[in-house]
Amino acid sequence: MPDVIRTTSDNPDFQNLTNELDDELCRIYKTNKEDYEEYNRITGLPTVVVAYEHGAAIACGCFKQFDAERIELKRMFVTPGFRGKGIASLMVRELEQWAHELGYPTAILETGIGQPEAIALYRKLGYADIPHFGQFPEESRSVCLGKRI
Repeated sequence: MPDVIRTTSDNPDFQNLTNELDDELCRIYKTNKEDYEEYNRITGLPTVVVAYEHGAAIACGCFKQFDAERIELKRMFVTPGFRGKGIASLMVRELEQWAHELGYPTAILETGIGQPEAIALYRKLGYADIPHFGQFPEESRSVCLGKRI
């Protein structure tokens, strides 16, 4: 399994991986980066994880406080060559553990209908459908999920 480090959004590997994520999302949803830039911009965040295999950054994710009880998982990405190996599950569990250590009892997230593998992963990890939240209430392509951690 890869080495997973806790870091911040200033980490250049995190920034590079999230740039790859944005490229992939644009391909999936046939959009431009500028369309969602305000929602995807992560700065000054102290709760980021990056996974490394033989010194190369291969996966990332983060969470931010949503409210006093909930964190929101964001910017989850595993590079294509490392998918299907349990790395995404490892990343989610690390973020859940970190959030739990900080006293948050619940995690929420949003993903899109064009990402069935992500939806299946989150459901396998115990996430269930919740009402749409934040900037997603009218977004028909969004799937919002949550879980007690």
